[in-house]
Amino acid sequence: MRVTDPRAMRALAHPLRLDLIEALTVLGPATAAACARHLGSTQALCSFHLRQLAKYGFVEQAADSGDRRERPWRLTDIEQSWGHENAEHLDRVFLQREADKMLSWVDRSKTEPDTWRQAAFAGGATLPVTADELADIATQLRAVLAPYVDRLTDHERRPAGARSVRIMLAGTPQHPLEERDDA
Repeated sequence: MRVTDPRAMRALAHPLRLDLIEALTVLGPATAAACARHLGSTQALCSFHLRQLAKYGFVEQAADSGDRRERPWRLTDIEQSWGHENAEHLDRVFLQREADKMLSWVDRSKTEPDTWRQAAFAGGATLPVTADELADIATQLRAVLAPYVDRLTDHERRPAGARSVRIMLAGTPQHPLEERDDA
């Protein structure tokens, strides 16, 4: 889902709403109560924010479970993206949330199994590329992840021992260096 409406961007720019979208990605269709348990929040708060997400088309009511007390929600699209116009606040909330998740890993990694500690990674590179090359890099990185995306909607395809792993991709141009006058 490509988000271009500034009101929808403002609605999405709330940490709990981003958490709910991620929870529904991991859990599949789920009730506000299930989301609350997963996120360590309250059912009332999750219910309110799910309704706000529904107002802008990010989630919708899932198939009726037969129990009128249970109202499961589902994502309308497993991917949300937005342009950069009118998105500064959403970008900031999103990036802060991602940084918090990475720092949380650093804090708890010493208590994780060696296999996960060895597999986890964080790094960066500053490379001289053009805007077209940067766009190509983004396309290639998304292609690397594509074979795993189907597992989000088809839980049968998830192998034993699989955990949800957050992969953050970013390509952000650095501040241009001032031209030196060597004459």
